[in-house]
Formats: sequence, C-alpha cells, structure tokens
Amino acid sequence: MMNKARSMDLKSLIEALRQQQVIAYPTEAVFGLGCDPGSESAVQALLALKQRPWQKGLILVAADYAQLTDYIDDDALDDAARARIFASWPGPLTWVIPALPTTPRWLTGQYPSLAVRVSAFEPVRRLCLAFGKPLVSTSANLTGQPPARSADEVRKQLGAAFPVLDEAVEGRLNPSEIRDALSGGLIRQG
Repeated sequence: MMNKARSMDLKSLIEALRQQQVIAYPTEAVFGLGCDPGSESAVQALLALKQRPWQKGLILVAADYAQLTDYIDDDALDDAARARIFASWPGPLTWVIPALPTTPRWLTGQYPSLAVRVSAFEPVRRLCLAFGKPLVSTSANLTGQPPARSADEVRKQLGAAFPVLDEAVEGRLNPSEIRDALSGGLIRQG
C-alpha cells in the first residue's frame, strides 16, 4: 500500500493556506497549526480541529513586524514598550499588544488585544514570507494530547494526509513565553 503521508513543499503549503486549509509546521519548540488569519472559515476549522473555544484568542506569528501592523495598534505602544518588544525580536517571545478595532474577533477572542510573535526560526520565516502575511499559530495537538514535536507525531494525531512542513523543530523545550507589551508583565512562562 502506498504511503499517503503529505510532506508538502513550500509552494503546496502556500496553496493550501490560500485555499483556507489548516497546515502544520515546525516552530521553536513544537509543531504549530496555522492558517490564514484573514479567513474566518480557516480559523473556525482550526478551532474545531483543536476543540478550542474562540474566546481564548490566538497567536499570530510573522516574519517581520510589518506583517503585524494590519492587526495591532502600533500607536498604543510607547517608547518603553517598543524597546522591550524590539529587543526580543526576532525570537521566541510572544507579546500581547492592543489590537486594531478592525482586527477580527476570531483572532482576538474576548480580548481587546492580540498575541503576536516575530520568529527568527527559518521554517516559520519562509512560510510567512512566501504567504505574504502572518500565520495563526497554535500547538499542533488534539485537546488532551501533548503538543507534537515532529511531523510523525502530527500525523499520528491529525492523520497521514494532514498537510505538514516536514522539518525539525528548533529544539526549545517550552512553548514561547508570553508577555504583556504595555506593562512587560509575564502572562505565560516560556
């Protein structure tokens, strides 16, 4: 029997994203599930797959800060907040920044802010640059299961045909630390 595992090339993954599909890709510590943040149907499919309530909000991961400016309120950041953020980026630190009023609720959930990260990890950067915008980023696992740390673990949880970028994670042990951009306060230990 032929192996139906879908290790997709970058072009195929970008096409899947454009068709509002959810994909899996390696991040700094675990595999992430991602989709087009501008597609409500793609985000709803991701939330349904994860059995995650929309109210929790999501993280966007980007190749550079400019990819985030359609979603976050840059004017809400003072010089100290900008200094904190840019001192840590690109890197594995996620910042919660006030969202623009136009940012969809399917991304922010019940919050007036959005969690965002500019990654230094090349597979994430390649995906975001090729797609031309940030990706939704949440751990690739079903509710109650551990986050996948390899493409094989993604396939075991989500199926052999799930579209996945089959590259190694960076090797960090914990998911990204999350901090509040305005106060610098810790939200989730990394």
